Amino acid sequence: MKQQLFRLIQIPFTLWVLLFAVSGYYFPWLYDWNHGGWEPRQAIVPLVQVIMFGMGVSLSFADFRRVLKMPRAVLIGVICQFSIMPFLAWIFVVLFQLPTEIAAGLILIGSCPGGVTSNVIAYIARANVPLSVTMTACSTMLSPFLTPLLMEFWAGQYVPIPVLPMMRSILFMVLLPVLLGLFVNQFAPRFVNRLGKILPGIAMFSICLIIAITIALARQELAAVGLALFAAALCQNAAGYTLGYGAAWCLKLSHRDCRTVALEVGIQNGGMATGLAVNVLKNPVIALGSAVFGPWSAVTSSLLASYWKRCHQSELDPDLQQNGLETPVFNNPSEDCSAP
Repeated sequence: MKQQLFRLIQIPFTLWVLLFAVSGYYFPWLYDWNHGGWEPRQAIVPLVQVIMFGMGVSLSFADFRRVLKMPRAVLIGVICQFSIMPFLAWIFVVLFQLPTEIAAGLILIGSCPGGVTSNVIAYIARANVPLSVTMTACSTMLSPFLTPLLMEFWAGQYVPIPVLPMMRSILFMVLLPVLLGLFVNQFAPRFVNRLGKILPGIAMFSICLIIAITIALARQELAAVGLALFAAALCQNAAGYTLGYGAAWCLKLSHRDCRTVALEVGIQNGGMATGLAVNVLKNPVIALGSAVFGPWSAVTSSLLASYWKRCHQSELDPDLQQNGLETPVFNNPSEDCSAP
């Protein structure tokens, strides 16, 4: 399934994201209507659950046992994940003087865990894929508790944060689908193999649709503050990569693990942020942070991964290079790549 996802996370997927985003902005009626009491915004939570189920079937119990083999790297990565990004969001919210609801949205995306996209990007970047998967799994499991508390601390001054309802929503919207996917992968691998042919495409379509619905619902607010929000999200994303790498390097992790931490910190779970904004905070304007940050981080992480891949192309087996084949380098702890 991860190889299916790898093929989708390329420039064409980025173009699809941009196409849906543009359609949401210029043709909002496609995603904002009411028929018999049903509105497209009601599909956001089920779509997020589909995405999280897809993450779950890509995990295994070995991903959690791996914490015992590299606890220091996992701990450093998870701490960076939940400390650097919400702090950066608050900094750039203040610097760019974003309105209260937009500010809360940027802090919300910064308070979320990493997404499964980071695992595929780590593969492209020749980073530590097992560490990336384990970090994503651990941060997702911790998110029902840490994300609401971080929102209360950093964003409580902008909008009211219902901490307990947010915890319950994350458990229902994120954790349960992940656990369901994990158990399905463990006990029904043949079913997962068949499902893996279509699930990545469904997940990617879900991401595109969530972004389009979000932009359609908050089109006027995006038109008013779009440039400032984009600048703040750009700075948050770039600083996240840099500080994630720098913190891991200062704590003596290998360069390969530093790349992994940088990607985990810089790539956030935008679907979860959108679901919380619409379903718990009841405000689609707050979801604009994830609608802008998500596509932008997909572009920058792909470019960064391509650079790191070229940077370490010489580490590939010479025979494979001659035949035009590549294999990921996961076993060499001594690398000479500099920070992003």
